[in-house]
Amino acid sequence: MFNPSRDQVRQFFFGVWAKYQAGQPLAGAEQPALDAVLAHPEYHALLDQPDRYQDRDYLPESGETNPFLHLSMHLAITEQLSVDQPPGLRERYERLLKQAGNAMAAQHEVMDCLGEMIWQAQRHQTAFDSLAYLNCLDRKLGDA
Repeated sequence: MFNPSRDQVRQFFFGVWAKYQAGQPLAGAEQPALDAVLAHPEYHALLDQPDRYQDRDYLPESGETNPFLHLSMHLAITEQLSVDQPPGLRERYERLLKQAGNAMAAQHEVMDCLGEMIWQAQRHQTAFDSLAYLNCLDRKLGDA
């Protein structure tokens, strides 16, 4: 299983942004990463300054959103949707997409549930609960 370090994740996003700005071709996960970056112009200035932001900490208790975590979660959701994992995710996403009106808003709804499930798994030192993930999405859809 691929488990990049914090520095590797950050370098990946800095590299994607630099390649995009230089007009270089993207490969593999770089294109969906760029899609997420382009949908978040508030991160563009940060990605222009890798020396300044490579080692910066983003503390939740300070009310800060970690832009690299946020972008990484978009990538995770894109991958989950591409393989419909957990099964039923894609159908729920399509319904959220209709409800929200655009892909980023729908992905942010999914991200709320994904983040909650990751937090619960870490907090309780348990496996990721796919059923709870889908149930969270059902609540967002008004199905629960």
